[in-house]
Amino acid sequence: MTISHVPRRLVLSAGLVVLLAGCTGVATSPSGSVATPSTSASATAPSSAAATGSAPTGLVCTAPASPTLAVTEGPYYKAGAPESTDLVQPGMAGTRLTLTGYVMTTACAPVANAKVEIWQADASGAYDNNGYTLRGYVLTDGQGRFTIQTVVPGEYPGRTEHIHVKVTPPGGTTLTTQLFFPGTTANDDDAIYDPSLLLAISEQGSGLVGTFTFVVPA
Repeated sequence: MTISHVPRRLVLSAGLVVLLAGCTGVATSPSGSVATPSTSASATAPSSAAATGSAPTGLVCTAPASPTLAVTEGPYYKAGAPESTDLVQPGMAGTRLTLTGYVMTTACAPVANAKVEIWQADASGAYDNNGYTLRGYVLTDGQGRFTIQTVVPGEYPGRTEHIHVKVTPPGGTTLTTQLFFPGTTANDDDAIYDPSLLLAISEQGSGLVGTFTFVVPA
């Protein structure tokens, strides 16, 4: 996928937008989720947010928020991926993608130290099933925020472009899901695709930023 494949109505050049399922706010996604103001994802939430159980500044959330949809793990998950904020290797082909967002509870509280693990195909649609290329995880900060550097995955037969994700809160149950890209024609033919799992996309230099907020049970 290239930037030109994303409809201009979905390219939010003013900044990042965070989708938060089941919340109310300034803009509504196709699934009924809402988006935060364009400055929210880059803003630093006050240190009191985690202690008070409130959402970080800029995230609009009304409890109880709807949990993020769980979908199939798929055949290519591999345990033991390393902790890494940057999965892009030197010389790797593909459009650079900064995957970022938050992990929140249904009570609208940020989840610190949640494990956010991703695995995906490369730009040509191939998975590394021998090593850990484009496989890794990060832990959320005190405001429930995460960021991973990767590339936009390619399609492989029978699937649209997608990124697999496992989100594990400390001591909690793992959410297994997938994230999708807006404006991809193969979405409509993908049996797993759900519009509630669309990334919010913005341009950043020659690459993209994809933003999503995961909502897990309190």
